[in-house]
Amino acid sequence: MPNQNNKYTPSPVDTTNVQLPEELMALAEAISKNVHEVWAQNRMNEGWTYGPVRDDQKRQTPCLVPYEQLPEEEKAYDRNTAFGTLKFIVSQGFEIHKT
Repeated sequence: MPNQNNKYTPSPVDTTNVQLPEELMALAEAISKNVHEVWAQNRMNEGWTYGPVRDDQKRQTPCLVPYEQLPEEEKAYDRNTAFGTLKFIVSQGFEIHKT
């Protein structure tokens, strides 16, 4: 159980001013889909199944569907992870090139 006096304050790298090159936009969407696929596989490995509403007791969630069938607000969560990761990579001085 977490300590109620925990003074942890998250401090992610500020990537607000990082502009991603246009060619990384398609990559971000592919990463978003893969993030969902990894999440879904992990959930299934933990015994979760599809259900019309989230039910932690029954281990059911309506998000165990292909990425393309997710509601936009769920896709936005995965996109946030993808864009955040790509912006972090660029902010650290790395470049991504398709071969």
